[in-house]
Amino acid sequence: MQRVGWSRAPSHPRRHMRRAAAVMTGRCLTALVGGYGLSAALSTLVARLLPLTRVEATVWAMIPAFLLYAGVALWCFHEPRLSRVVGGVWGGAIAAVLMVWWLGVRP
Repeated sequence: MQRVGWSRAPSHPRRHMRRAAAVMTGRCLTALVGGYGLSAALSTLVARLLPLTRVEATVWAMIPAFLLYAGVALWCFHEPRLSRVVGGVWGGAIAAVLMVWWLGVRP
């Protein structure tokens, strides 16, 4: 016996729009904030590891950071899976920050 009004139709279109909006918001936040965090953490790590004076190491590490930030932002919107984007960007940023913290202050 079937219920009256019961249908197996797909869910409401608004539900799909909300999910798409949430995914796009996650991508935007990861690209803007996470990309900045990743590029800043990696440039700090590279500046710490370069065998130059502090000023020269900072300058040489900051130059590719701009390209890295743009590349990460583009990748955030190119990759189909949001979980891979979030894991790659935020995980990389956390790993770089932990390595900088582990290395300590440059003598």
